Amino acid sequence: IMKLRYLSILLTLVLGSHCSAQVSPKLRTGYANPILDHVFTADPTAVEFGGRLYVYGTNDSEQYEYAEKNSYEKIKTLAMMSTDDMVNWTYHGNIPVGEIAPWVINSWAPSIVSRVEADGKTHFYLYFSNSGYGTGVLTSTSPVGPWTSPLNKSLVDAQTEGLGDCNVPFDPGAVIDDNGVGWIALGGGKCRIARLGKDMISIDSEFINPRPQHHFEANEMNYIGGKYVYTYNTDWQDHSDWELSDEIPTTCCMAYMTSTTPLDSMSWRYGNNYLKNAGDFPGFTYTNNHTHLHKYRGKWYVIYHTEMLQDDMQMADGGFRSLMVEEINVDEEKVHISPADVTKKGVNQIQSLNPYIKQEAETAAATEGIKFEQGDEAGNMYVCRGKAFAKHGLPDESIILLRKVDFGKGSKKVTAMVKGKGLIEVRLDSIDSPAIATITSLGTDWEECMAKCKISGEHDLIFVIKGQVKWDYWKFKR
Repeated sequence: IMKLRYLSILLTLVLGSHCSAQVSPKLRTGYANPILDHVFTADPTAVEFGGRLYVYGTNDSEQYEYAEKNSYEKIKTLAMMSTDDMVNWTYHGNIPVGEIAPWVINSWAPSIVSRVEADGKTHFYLYFSNSGYGTGVLTSTSPVGPWTSPLNKSLVDAQTEGLGDCNVPFDPGAVIDDNGVGWIALGGGKCRIARLGKDMISIDSEFINPRPQHHFEANEMNYIGGKYVYTYNTDWQDHSDWELSDEIPTTCCMAYMTSTTPLDSMSWRYGNNYLKNAGDFPGFTYTNNHTHLHKYRGKWYVIYHTEMLQDDMQMADGGFRSLMVEEINVDEEKVHISPADVTKKGVNQIQSLNPYIKQEAETAAATEGIKFEQGDEAGNMYVCRGKAFAKHGLPDESIILLRKVDFGKGSKKVTAMVKGKGLIEVRLDSIDSPAIATITSLGTDWEECMAKCKISGEHDLIFVIKGQVKWDYWKFKR
């Protein structure tokens, strides 16, 4: 009887532990959304560099670690990620805004642009919401940092002259036009647009009001077909008094306006609603709205956020958001943006992943039970077994999954830069498949360890981490 009772208790503990461990919505479904499944992120922006698309967002996970509800006041970092195929994403960790600029209140809603300067280097200018008080700016000569704060205060704040009744000059959206001139839009409830100085860290014009009706927040700027495109989030109010078009936009949707003379307030013309609120689509809940439009490798994408990850994993109900991406139809000649859908499936992979070049361990299409640690260089992360979320149960296995990896005529071995005692199993196509190779790590120092394998053709590639191994990068060899 005692043995039966012991087995019953043990079984309850095992089953209970297994059932309480949430599984990524991307792991077994083939979904491409959300972009990252191991961190809460929101309010996207993006820049292309070296053939990769770098995406940045508000780090909602920082708030998640402190509170049950997302009230944003603990967030002083910005998340970084990149891709060259739109499905496998490299997580570059966080920008420690609060350490770089200790005068900030918070850091939300970034907007990034880049330009080759007189020194021949590409300089990155990242604008961000300093809470609701103003807009700050960071600079770097790398898309992943290290970042510096060129000012010891906000670029624009509530005390800046010329803002009029725009009392909340946050949620910046920046663009550099074809003449190399920078522009910025900002504001909550009331919007203002201005020209940036040649140094990109000053204002070089008056602030004008493009007159966006029912303006709420989430300002962004693009330059398309010779026109300036200003996008914003409509408010939650009744829109029956709408005057800018025959179409009445839905509440808390994304809308756009265009102009060829951005400092002429009367020149801005309304376009249409191009992304409804996530709650207007089946399977999603209502949340605030924020997008970034970006053309990458000949296709236009809209990057946005929903609460899909917290909802699907049943981890929280506190408004913690996750970045998503969809293709969107942009007519560059007419400068018309067609409405896009919000989906869990997301976008198609635009190229296979090459296993014969160095790949960072923190690159994944889906993960489970993975913890990321800051590496020795900015933008580089180490991977190990652990909890991705502070309140997330640890699953039975710790998994990195990559989609559509092209081994061509065949690989004979795989190497990985690792340290610590543990192992990494290599599986193909299914997380339940048997290991076709095992990389063993026994050292306390970093070492490139090797395992023999035999793989050809295109496969989904799965790494399963066991033990206390810490992992930097991997590469297959023919």
